[in-house]
Amino acid sequence: MNITKKAPITQSISPTPKPDWLRVKAPTSPEYHATKNLMRHHKLNTVCEEAACPNIVECWKKNHATVMILGSICTRACAFCNVKTGTPNKLDLNEPEQVSNAIANLGLKHVVITSVVRDDLEDGGAKHFARCISKVRKKSPSTTIEVLTPDFRNKNGALEIVIEATPDVFNHNLETVPRLYNSVRPGARYFHSLKVLDKVKQHDTSIFTKSGIMVGLGEEKSEILQVMDDLRVANVDFITIGQYLQPTSRHHPIKNFITPDEFNELERIAYAKGFLMVSSSPLTRSSHHAGEDFQRLKEARIKARTC
Repeated sequence: MNITKKAPITQSISPTPKPDWLRVKAPTSPEYHATKNLMRHHKLNTVCEEAACPNIVECWKKNHATVMILGSICTRACAFCNVKTGTPNKLDLNEPEQVSNAIANLGLKHVVITSVVRDDLEDGGAKHFARCISKVRKKSPSTTIEVLTPDFRNKNGALEIVIEATPDVFNHNLETVPRLYNSVRPGARYFHSLKVLDKVKQHDTSIFTKSGIMVGLGEEKSEILQVMDDLRVANVDFITIGQYLQPTSRHHPIKNFITPDEFNELERIAYAKGFLMVSSSPLTRSSHHAGEDFQRLKEARIKARTC
């Protein structure tokens, strides 16, 4: 196993001090530790831990966790991400069963399944995603399923495999504005990611589509609004907008902190552009409040159809 640390992309600096509105509590509740122990018992990875999510205490206290499949080592090295980069381990074929068992034990009404990027696999892990969806459907038929996938770039037919497994929500994050892709997300292509989301809707209009971006990386407001327009052209239903937090001094630096009022303004604009659901706040993350948001998303669709 070969794990590579993120190479410095800028001069090493101390992470910028966080403003008061980004403070989170330390993990102390018994529910938090119970969720953690369950994940360890089933030998599962979570993006909550691997990506150092600031909402882990809140979510795990509620028995909510975002399961990360296909291992814990990513084949890409995005400048914003805290997940380890290197040569991945062999695919665990028993993982879909373990995922379904953990979800059943937690009694989840809604689950988010994400993954590292596996460019080393012929299908990018698409069949593994589909197996996880199938196992969860059989063991927990009332649980709604949200997937947060990589872009499956250059993997012919991979995207269609996941679509045909019919998740309730298909999420693929753009992460940032096109101008910053070379420095923030060098292994990906902005318009390919847009095409992923557009293809989902073309194949199955019943699947909700979702995407998210981080702010504070050096983008301009006009660029954020253009991303919103691009997502609406692709008929994306739900956008998440959250503050970028620099994991270490080796990662892309924080250029600025967006205030809660500015997040509220972005939310208002996004709704005006036609998104059915918008989550915009400093601590918003793709999977934060995903279950509650899914219910609101369904209600918004029903309302839109009856208007």
